[in-house]
Amino acid sequence: MNASVKFTVFSKSWTQSLPEMGRRLRALGFDGVELPIRPGFQVEPHAIARDLPLAVRILGDCGLRVGSVAAPTDVRTIEACANAGVPIIRTLVKVPHDGRYMDTMEKTLHEFNHLLPYLAQTGVKIGIQNHCHREVSSVMGIHYLVRRFDPKLVAAVLDVGHCGLAGETADLALDILWPYLCLVNFKNAFWKRIENPNSAVAEFDCHWTTGRDGMGHWPSFVAELNRRQYIGDICLSAEYSDAPRVEQLVADDLQFARALFLADAGVASAGTASQTSMNING
Repeated sequence: MNASVKFTVFSKSWTQSLPEMGRRLRALGFDGVELPIRPGFQVEPHAIARDLPLAVRILGDCGLRVGSVAAPTDVRTIEACANAGVPIIRTLVKVPHDGRYMDTMEKTLHEFNHLLPYLAQTGVKIGIQNHCHREVSSVMGIHYLVRRFDPKLVAAVLDVGHCGLAGETADLALDILWPYLCLVNFKNAFWKRIENPNSAVAEFDCHWTTGRDGMGHWPSFVAELNRRQYIGDICLSAEYSDAPRVEQLVADDLQFARALFLADAGVASAGTASQTSMNING
């Protein structure tokens, strides 16, 4: 397996104390975490300057690195991440229900331009993720934003599950976002018909499932990431419609993802060795 790939997990499903959460996630086999900076979680936005460095130390004692946070994109968060050694702030771009898509894009560009000096001074970067529903959901939408910036400051987070829901294939999605990529999320889902006898037309919602069972084809994304020699975190989002079984499901998905990276790396190595042999003998 590519030694440059590490596995983290989005820890929003674990609301225990940080030491207990850290022990449980490390026991599941993760290398690190992505922390949600939200009200009601271990680190809340109003106390991020004080609590994020403490969380990093506690989780570090458990053998876990904080690879990213899901957090507001503001100066307070940027400075707290810099002080705690957290390199990436992951975010979504939501389109208000009373708003227009392109107006939201231009507003986002303006806001991020204002943050560029703080990102440059601290070495922290903002990662924008594709996300279905009323957000910027396509990789081309993410590309529209990130292509304006230095990827050391504002970059792309590719979400495999949301690519699947949008019908975006691994080779094309990574071809579009590769120059700007800072993080890859692995989860999976499929569109499930909602039974609504009062509706005259079919209605669907996304059903969150395991890596093997959704519309995002994990083997294809792993093969493309390995082909491009991806260096960075693979963050398992641990999002399942069967929420009570989250630990069992994410443990299975971690094992599946590791096996995919290992098997694909072995195939790639064999192919490289074969080609080298042909070149020598030819």
